[in-house]
Amino acid sequence: MRADVRQVADGTYLVHGGHTNWVILTDGDAVTLVDTGYPGDRQTVLDSLAQVGGSPEAVAAVLITHAHNDHLGSAQYLRSTYGTPVYLHEAEVPHARRDFLQQVSVPTVLRHAWRPGVLPWMAHVVRSGGTRQHPVASPRPFPGTGALDLPGRPVPVHTPGHTDGHCAYHLPDAGVVISGDALVSGHAISSIAGPQLLPDMFHHERARAVAALDVFEGLVGDVLLPGHGPVHHGPVAVAARQARERAI
Repeated sequence: MRADVRQVADGTYLVHGGHTNWVILTDGDAVTLVDTGYPGDRQTVLDSLAQVGGSPEAVAAVLITHAHNDHLGSAQYLRSTYGTPVYLHEAEVPHARRDFLQQVSVPTVLRHAWRPGVLPWMAHVVRSGGTRQHPVASPRPFPGTGALDLPGRPVPVHTPGHTDGHCAYHLPDAGVVISGDALVSGHAISSIAGPQLLPDMFHHERARAVAALDVFEGLVGDVLLPGHGPVHHGPVAVAARQARERAI
């Protein structure tokens, strides 16, 4: 499957996979990969790297916004096959190892099966390997504070609620915020488009997810790259306020 790769800034690409997104940051021949889609998206991940002139060998690190199956899918594959380090917020490291799981359960999804789009979305999850666990054997916490010494110079920003260790990534020089699932612009089971929180059943702690929107209001940028939905153009602070209004 050919990847849907959109360049949004110099060296910055949003990739639309199967109902989820990932981001590629390039600097010369080196690459940072932010999230990796579902397990079933692996070939699309590899194709997206090739489309921007990269390769799995060129990936300096995989950064994970949070350790849900639709974002963690190929992280262990890249680590074990190419020796690629996988970094997360320290609170998310045990989640990536699957010491515990903070993800919506199948019974909870089935209780919401009456909602439009839920059953087709669930069928896609199953086909994409989203109900199988793919833990990362040796995930690492970020090596320090501030900008990471990686292509794109991303700055981790802790935005808990969706999971305890959910982390966005700020690219201040490019005016870009990679928001993961803490602030999205759409979802297969959402009836609205534009800045929003995911439906409540997906959040480990909804109140903290709403509170994390305060963090986004403090980030300077006008390009939002969400874990679900299209790129959103406009001040990130305004997008966060819109999402809060829709969450009330």
